[in-house]
Amino acid sequence: MISPNKFSLRLCVCIVFAFLCFVYLPVEAAIKRYQFDIQVKNVSRLCHAKPIVTVNGMFPGPTIYVREGDRVLVNVTNYAQYNMSIHWATVYGAIVILPKQGTPFPFPQPDREEVILLGEWWNADVETVVNQGTNLGLPPNMSDAHTINGKPGPLFPCSEKHTFAMEVEQGKTYLLRLINSALNDELFFAIAGHNMTVVEIDAVYTKPFSTQSLLIAPGQTTNVLVRANQMPGRYFMAARPFIDVPIPMDNKTATAILQYKGIPNTVIPTLPHLPAPNDSAFAFSYEEKLRSLNSPRYPANVPLKVDRNLFFTIGLGKNACPTCTNGTRLTASLNNISFVMPQVGLLQAHYFNTKGVFTTDFPDKPPTPFNYTGAPLTANLGTSKGTRLSRIPFNSTVELVLQDTNLLTVESHPFHLHGYNFFIVGTGVGNFDRKKDPAKYNLVDPPERNTAGVPTGGWTSIRFRADNPGVWFLHCHLELHTGWGLKTAFVVEDGPRPDQKILPPPNDLPPC
Repeated sequence: MISPNKFSLRLCVCIVFAFLCFVYLPVEAAIKRYQFDIQVKNVSRLCHAKPIVTVNGMFPGPTIYVREGDRVLVNVTNYAQYNMSIHWATVYGAIVILPKQGTPFPFPQPDREEVILLGEWWNADVETVVNQGTNLGLPPNMSDAHTINGKPGPLFPCSEKHTFAMEVEQGKTYLLRLINSALNDELFFAIAGHNMTVVEIDAVYTKPFSTQSLLIAPGQTTNVLVRANQMPGRYFMAARPFIDVPIPMDNKTATAILQYKGIPNTVIPTLPHLPAPNDSAFAFSYEEKLRSLNSPRYPANVPLKVDRNLFFTIGLGKNACPTCTNGTRLTASLNNISFVMPQVGLLQAHYFNTKGVFTTDFPDKPPTPFNYTGAPLTANLGTSKGTRLSRIPFNSTVELVLQDTNLLTVESHPFHLHGYNFFIVGTGVGNFDRKKDPAKYNLVDPPERNTAGVPTGGWTSIRFRADNPGVWFLHCHLELHTGWGLKTAFVVEDGPRPDQKILPPPNDLPPC
């Protein structure tokens, strides 16, 4: 955590590591400097005003544009009363990493681009909402609206000034950089009357394909091309949740406007036809279309030989809590272990070999196999707790199968791995079958991502090469679940060469 003062954040953007990527602009590599002033500011949405944390007075925060290979210097001054960590997209904004000068797109050059941040809004103070849920042992109250670039749109009250609008010109092509910054919802997105061509996911080029709607989970990014080829008018962009189990959620639709140049604001926009909120068939069909480009310049280096096979079950549970409602607290676990955050940073403890912070005995498979997606299991739902990690030798290849379970309920889970991209080689409904399912893997051009969706009552299999030493979290990207303990971390050992070892911490690194 950072004390309320001024510090510098230096990033060497030498690899694709963050939200958005790939556009060509004729600018030489350089040191890019940004000033972030963290301030609490009154912001009004849905007829409610409240103080929120902003960056440079903006909500969402400013976009950082850099080129691959650039160095970035961000000076941050914290004027808020909170300790603050800067991690791409907490007090959220976008970072766009452009390719090196002279590197073209593998698709037609757009005329212009726009960042589209999908998020949420609570009328109440978010920390208060979370603390209330934690104290009761229950999920916190759901959001009051979804937002597009921080604005809910005209389907909500008091939104005349709180609607994002993007002006386009007839015949031109636009690159939309979509980020799902929402805490707890997978979202459908569509534009009335316009097809979108998907060209990139999680900063990796894809085989282009056209779609009327797309699905994007928290933590994921998707770049699409949109051609302004319809009758000049005003068209709604819309986002609303995908949820295929009967659990409480904010199912309201956020809207923004795609407005052709010269069309007056008095023209009423048309709404797109989004998939039904529980349209699992669309979700599977859309995910099936995602393929790595796998060209000579952008190969898909899928590990074909696997050194380590891991099988992690995803479960919800209940642990005793005398002060909570019903005497229990909802929890979540991997292989029936709810992760406990330590008081000392994991990477710090690993680098300095500090004892007693974590263990490396996280099991490669669940302690007791069962019918993972059978009838709901509602008894004996306690989980063990611990700061248990999995140790991975440097440069070994890993296959990890993430299996949803019917502990309390089945549910979809977007899983994010820090420090790595991985290939989604297979996914399916029901229990993973080690004897049959690997034969159906895509080992040629599977999608390469850093956040993968595990389908409701199903499984997802990913592969990666552990060539980035350090301690790397694996967690559900639903903030509610990761807060309940649905996470672990990999300790990837150093390699033999000096450039394959963890770098020492900077001398001025603030303590955790």
